[in-house]
Amino acid sequence: MFRSLFLGSAALAATLVASASIQNAVAGEWKSDFKELRFGILSGENEKDRIQRYTKFKQYLEKETGLPVKIYTASSYDGVIQAIAADQIEFAFFGSSSYAAAYKETEGGVEPLVSRKQADGSTGYYSIVTVRCDSGYEKIEDLKGKTLAFADPDSTSGYAVPYYNLLKQGYDPETYFAATPFAGAHETGVLGVTNGQFDAVATYMTNEESGIPQRMVNKGMIEAGVVCPIWKSPEITSGPFTARKNLPGEMKEQIATMLMEIPEKDPEAFAAMTANPKQVGWIRVDHERYEWIVEMRDEIRKIRRNRGS
Repeated sequence: MFRSLFLGSAALAATLVASASIQNAVAGEWKSDFKELRFGILSGENEKDRIQRYTKFKQYLEKETGLPVKIYTASSYDGVIQAIAADQIEFAFFGSSSYAAAYKETEGGVEPLVSRKQADGSTGYYSIVTVRCDSGYEKIEDLKGKTLAFADPDSTSGYAVPYYNLLKQGYDPETYFAATPFAGAHETGVLGVTNGQFDAVATYMTNEESGIPQRMVNKGMIEAGVVCPIWKSPEITSGPFTARKNLPGEMKEQIATMLMEIPEKDPEAFAAMTANPKQVGWIRVDHERYEWIVEMRDEIRKIRRNRGS
């Protein structure tokens, strides 16, 4: 009887070991098809700072996957959108609107994996219209006939949300303001306000401690108290870390898990890439979360097309 029990236990152990080996082989199969991993980041700040913020994350991915990792940057949001559409990168950190643009450009060929979670449990942020604190502008009504700069046509907080909400509130950007140029990037727009190039700019903030103006103060690009928000949007769904849909399922799942685990496994890399002391982690997301952004962009396009602009 004891011999039978031993043989049975040995057979069970062998089966479990074989099963685990097969699972590990399957889990790592996708790596043999990729010489490197590439992820894109948007042009919200200057290229040097973008790369510096994500270098430790790059190193984290290299350690976890065993593959070389490259950071892809572009001078505009559309550059990253086109890169993922052309299979030049595997992943990208998108805002909600740029994700929606990529979703439309690829005809549903991208897939959101994770998004940001703040310490208070919130998973969103806000578009703000910012002016010089000493300008005398205290509300949107004060900007009638003035210049309001947007960030980028594919920016959520720097264009789509403020354009759409200001229009709904009765401040038609096409007629209410003297001009609505694109600054090209959030930091460029804020600098344009500080030096008098623009009267106001649309950018974003997550909370009182985190946002584009706060980040620029921390980096020494502007002084504290120089710019002040005079308008804030409803909460915007935070953008997703996005994958091409045509990637192996095991690959997408493992990379998503690596992001979920980075706050504990490499807190230094997590702190650098987020640059937000209030962000504590990530949540899993799917396309349904961003469908309203896709619809909003479509409505904006219809409005502008009907105007011939």
